[in-house]
Amino acid sequence: MIKGTLPKKIRLPAVASMFYPGNAEELRNTVRSYLHDAEDEQNSYQLHNEENITLRVLIVPHAGYSYSGKIAAFAFRLLQNNQPQFKRVLLMGPAHRVWLQGAAFPAADVFETPLGGIKLDKVRMQRLTENYPWISVNDTAHAEEHSLEVQLPFLQETLADFELLPLVVGETKTEQLAEMIQHFSEDSETLIVVSTDLSHFHDYRTAQQKDALTANAIELLAAQNLFPEDACGAFPLRGALAAASKNQWQVHRLGLCNSGDTSGDYGRVVGYGAWALTT
Repeated sequence: MIKGTLPKKIRLPAVASMFYPGNAEELRNTVRSYLHDAEDEQNSYQLHNEENITLRVLIVPHAGYSYSGKIAAFAFRLLQNNQPQFKRVLLMGPAHRVWLQGAAFPAADVFETPLGGIKLDKVRMQRLTENYPWISVNDTAHAEEHSLEVQLPFLQETLADFELLPLVVGETKTEQLAEMIQHFSEDSETLIVVSTDLSHFHDYRTAQQKDALTANAIELLAAQNLFPEDACGAFPLRGALAAASKNQWQVHRLGLCNSGDTSGDYGRVVGYGAWALTT
């Protein structure tokens, strides 16, 4: 450490070895396997090769990799041709562990995973907290939150070098989130990632029906038709869709399934979907 400098404050992984492998080599191989398999999927492949497409937002699930890793990879696979473009990621997900009014950045300087550390963009984080009073700094909201953490190994494998703006979102007005996201609408170097699962704990057929309606609302950019019972990340999702509607971004469905498809348990399932929003 250079004399006179403060040590970096590190947010250690909370769900390694639970939601994803805790061993670096196993984790890297697991992520690469999901991405390789996604290469051959038609929807992901077609979007991956379209010309004149600028990627702005990814919507991805956040369950354990054995449940939703395949669906998440359909989205993250698109980043492998955009490594030079994206310098930072605004990553937004719901607060599962604490009740939160508004949204919160952490005080940490670095988020760590088994694959290494990710530097946080403290300058932009401070600017956003100053400009939007509903954004606070709250380490407790981040300490055990998995909705952001599970996305990090995929980002590390596909983008390699980037800075992170990790935002846990609680009860927040759609208009406020849309205004903040609009701040990045012309910033082609910032990727926006919204972490959300879909319906929770219905039987397989009911979940399919509910998630089909949610997918339709997402694809129509109909933020007003989405509620927390439809998607646990409804608040950041609605903000992203409202901003997308204002900017006339296009929506591409990359995958839709539920935990019954991956676990074989059709009794109480959780829905997963992946979308890309582009200009």
